[in-house]
Amino acid sequence: MAEDKRVGPPQVGSERETLRAFLDYHRATLAMKCEGLTDTELRQRSMPPSTLSLLALVRHMAEVERAWFRRVFEDNDAPMVWSDEIDFQAAYDDSASTRAEAFAAWEAEVEHSRRIERAAPSLDLTGRQPRWDEEVSLRMVMVHVLLEYGRHNGHADLLREGVDGEVGA
Repeated sequence: MAEDKRVGPPQVGSERETLRAFLDYHRATLAMKCEGLTDTELRQRSMPPSTLSLLALVRHMAEVERAWFRRVFEDNDAPMVWSDEIDFQAAYDDSASTRAEAFAAWEAEVEHSRRIERAAPSLDLTGRQPRWDEEVSLRMVMVHVLLEYGRHNGHADLLREGVDGEVGA
């Protein structure tokens, strides 16, 4: 893997600064796990019957970013990135896009999420989670998305090791 350029979260900071930094750290971790790999390597599956690949994780996290930021705080009816319905499994069909397409969609959603978070007056801002038709706070959304990255970056560690033996970070 390439040199680790991630910026770690602050040792001392506000709740918002800490959540923002941990999210960005985990976003950078997923990108780092994919660095230097070809489309074919990014599509390498973990083990049958799983369809999980690094490219599928990137596609999935684009859906997560959209579902939890854009759809909650801006447009409850915004279409998902990879499916006409709210089907997070559709993102795992990595044959449907190239590395460039998947990363462009993911990076666009990350930037959109960052804009929403930075524009919010506080972590107490609420929006409607359309899937469950419930009010949720920005704080809850940031924690939820952070947990999604944490879980899937664990998968990314194993997937990357299976591709070329690279481990760590």
